[in-house]
Amino acid sequence: MKKFFQFEELGTNYRCEFIGGLTTFLSMAYILIVNPVTLSLKTVPDLPDAMRMDYGAVFVATAIAAAIGSLLMGLIAKYPVALAPGVGLNAFFAYTVVLTYGVSWQTALSGVLFSGLFFILLTLSGLREKIINSIPTELKLAVGAGIGLFITFIGFQNAGIIVNNDAVLVGIGDLTAGNTLLAIFGIIVTVILMTRGVNSGIFIGMIITAVIGMVTGLIDLPKSVIGTVPSIEPTFGVALETIFQSPSEIFTIQMLVVILTFLFVDFFDTAGTLVAVANQAGLMKEDKLPRAGKALFADSCATVIGALLGTSTTTSYIESSAGVAAGARTGFASVVTAGFFLLSLLFFPLLEVITAPVTAPALIIVGVLMVSALGQIDWTKFEIAVPAFLTIVAMPLTYSIATGIAMGFIFYPITMIAKGRGKEIHPIMYFLFVIFVLYFVFLI
Repeated sequence: MKKFFQFEELGTNYRCEFIGGLTTFLSMAYILIVNPVTLSLKTVPDLPDAMRMDYGAVFVATAIAAAIGSLLMGLIAKYPVALAPGVGLNAFFAYTVVLTYGVSWQTALSGVLFSGLFFILLTLSGLREKIINSIPTELKLAVGAGIGLFITFIGFQNAGIIVNNDAVLVGIGDLTAGNTLLAIFGIIVTVILMTRGVNSGIFIGMIITAVIGMVTGLIDLPKSVIGTVPSIEPTFGVALETIFQSPSEIFTIQMLVVILTFLFVDFFDTAGTLVAVANQAGLMKEDKLPRAGKALFADSCATVIGALLGTSTTTSYIESSAGVAAGARTGFASVVTAGFFLLSLLFFPLLEVITAPVTAPALIIVGVLMVSALGQIDWTKFEIAVPAFLTIVAMPLTYSIATGIAMGFIFYPITMIAKGRGKEIHPIMYFLFVIFVLYFVFLI
């Protein structure tokens, strides 16, 4: 085992890898709570049951997808990088594709499956570098920052801090309401923990908020701590069944945009996370990422497996950097993280205490972390600033990640050509320009 993971070469041992893997799990364990709440649209009242994914099944799918994804990354690429369904992509899945577009969650899962299969093909064919290089860095950064604002907006809504206002569209809610006060408390606690550098600050903040909610009577006590693992049957294999039973719902311009959005965001997130974590761990060689193809292959396979299980896009987590900071250097840490995700299946009854005010702080803080990309965009160049700004601001204002990406990818060629820099635009960007124009013409 030591030889397989190159313990001696990387100067590590079982203890460091175990602690690193556990730290990574604690840092990203919030997804076990946030993902089922998001995909089941638990925070949206008065929805038909047909629009909601089964809460218990999504929890199981989340835990197993995270375990398998982390295991694949650890064994194939041997990186201390854990995977799980991504925050932002799950919000796009639930709030944009299902709630706004009116696409069934079954069809949306098929879209995730296709995006994962395309990701595998791009990885095996070697086209991944060409696509990554064809999209300007500023737009990649803008997409990440825009998603951060989008999920922060959702977090404020779930907290009751931002509410509907017919006069000005949105307004501030009743800050004296019990659940809103609980969410505000959670935000403050989580901010303090994160400011103090507590690696698992988001997860611990949720636990403290839930405990305070139970003490104050705002949240009911759980019936038990350990219980029977819920059935995954309501979501297992549905993505594949839908493709064969309702192909007309899959092969449309709308679903093409949805699939491209899943693919692009996962592509950028994975590449950025791998480079960041590998650099922190000292695994980069001559500014290049060793075994990059294997890492991307593991990530794309995890997305396919996650879709078949019944969850949104599974991707690499930047929270893995917390594990690296704690000593992780090899894929053995990812194997440890995978084990803890499987163990978490036994604690499903505890999710009864996780309500919208408890998850809201996590969404808001993750949003804060994602908008840090704003500082890397060159705002002094107007031809860059316009598409970047429109990408970022359109996501929360239109309640759609896809619409934000579409606006940015449409205006980028326009501003670059107007500036006389048309030759710098990659042909792939012109193809995407046409796709997103068709998106607005036929779907908006």
